[in-house]
Amino acid sequence: MREGPLAGRYPVVAAMVVLALVPYLALSAALGPLTPHIAEELGMSVQAMSVTTGMANAGYAVGTVLAVQFAQHLHQRRMLIVYGTLLVIGSVLTAAAVDPSMFIVGHLLQGLCTSLLLIAAAPPLIIGYPPDKLRGTVVILNVCIFGAVALGPVLGGIQANAHGWRPLFWIIAGIAFAALVLSLLTFQDTPPVNPGAPIDYVALGLATLGCAASFFGASWLLTHRFLDPTACGPLLGGLLLIVALLVHEYTAKYPLLCVRSLASTLPVAGIIAAICAAAASVSAISLTLASLAPRHSPLHLGLLYLPEFGGAVVTAAAFSVIFRTRALHYYVLVGMGFLIAGIVAMNAAAPPTAVLTAVGSGLVGIGVGASVVPALFIAGFSLRSNNVQRVFAIIELVRAVAAFLIAPILLYIAATVGPDLDAGTRTALWICFGISVAGAAIGVALYVAGGVRHPPTPAVDEWMGGQQPGWNSPPLFARFREGINPDDYCP
Repeated sequence: MREGPLAGRYPVVAAMVVLALVPYLALSAALGPLTPHIAEELGMSVQAMSVTTGMANAGYAVGTVLAVQFAQHLHQRRMLIVYGTLLVIGSVLTAAAVDPSMFIVGHLLQGLCTSLLLIAAAPPLIIGYPPDKLRGTVVILNVCIFGAVALGPVLGGIQANAHGWRPLFWIIAGIAFAALVLSLLTFQDTPPVNPGAPIDYVALGLATLGCAASFFGASWLLTHRFLDPTACGPLLGGLLLIVALLVHEYTAKYPLLCVRSLASTLPVAGIIAAICAAAASVSAISLTLASLAPRHSPLHLGLLYLPEFGGAVVTAAAFSVIFRTRALHYYVLVGMGFLIAGIVAMNAAAPPTAVLTAVGSGLVGIGVGASVVPALFIAGFSLRSNNVQRVFAIIELVRAVAAFLIAPILLYIAATVGPDLDAGTRTALWICFGISVAGAAIGVALYVAGGVRHPPTPAVDEWMGGQQPGWNSPPLFARFREGINPDDYCP
């Protein structure tokens, strides 16, 4: 079997995963203050930039499904090199863009390839090493996925303060190239997961059309009314296709995504918490950024969100200790509580003050870091570890849809509801508050309805062995179903 000179070296493989995920995730949060500079230099309208960003986010969502399908039939590490090469090409196209088409194609490649890399590289890092390495892996995943996003406003503010945008994009291209080099150095040829499995054309079609349509429609809300057919038609139609995707995967004989296997108490509660936390946090940050942008320089504004990164780091360190204990379940609930408190702090004044924004962003960072990735592990522990790639894919798909679709809708509400932007932002932040409260309340209600009196401790070592789940999750509403004793699942 062909191997690179650094194959199997955990620190190097972990560094490769970090460098592969950081570029687009940080850039997606840094684009706000850079958009006027990019649009002016390339001759793009602000609406065209909005559609470009929306379609790149759609590519990120679709890539989660494509990566699982490719893994079934193709050599995963060879595909990892292909994804990394395309990410470099996309990053160079955006940095060197001389016209809108170069920038649009490059940014779409960045979004698509980041999720392809995420699904291809992260699960092997979780289950491909001894259990003692898992502690470091959970820190890496938390800091990569949310730390990079939290640093985005700061990076964008620094670059916008210099009245440019290309240097940051060239740095992103350099990071992507470093990730490609590390993927070559750590290469280990691995066979396809299940080459005899049928290709799920229905799932691929529904995911592609649903994400593309819904994100396209949401991006038009920047300049169009919600009821304008250009906006609401694709948005609502795309959402229906995504729902149809989940229904198809639940009922399919040979599903690509393990939706049916996840339909029990613990994973459903975890996924709902993750969806609500992602939607509320991304929307709250986007709303306050838009409200405060006219009042602060880009650098000053970006620094107000630096506490969010600190919160992500703190929760990642705490999670590395908690994930092996039954406290994992309570940790997600505590995270939702911090998220709720952060949104309340941001909404305590209209417009949000600098101090309240900084405090709120720190609380939001703690909240989202303590809820989304931990909820992913709650779902993952409910199945055998050889399913972690498909679990990761379905959670990232719904998380991306929730985070990147709801934020434009709430920005539209902030701009159109009330006498001014400050009043509209306050209304939209209350909706974020409601989403986060709903996520916590539904999660608790599902645990109660499932008869989970004592949340289980995950059997991490056995789960890593691939022979059994980390715990047995009771069926949905087990407490109210005859012939089911919830204590048989969570004694």
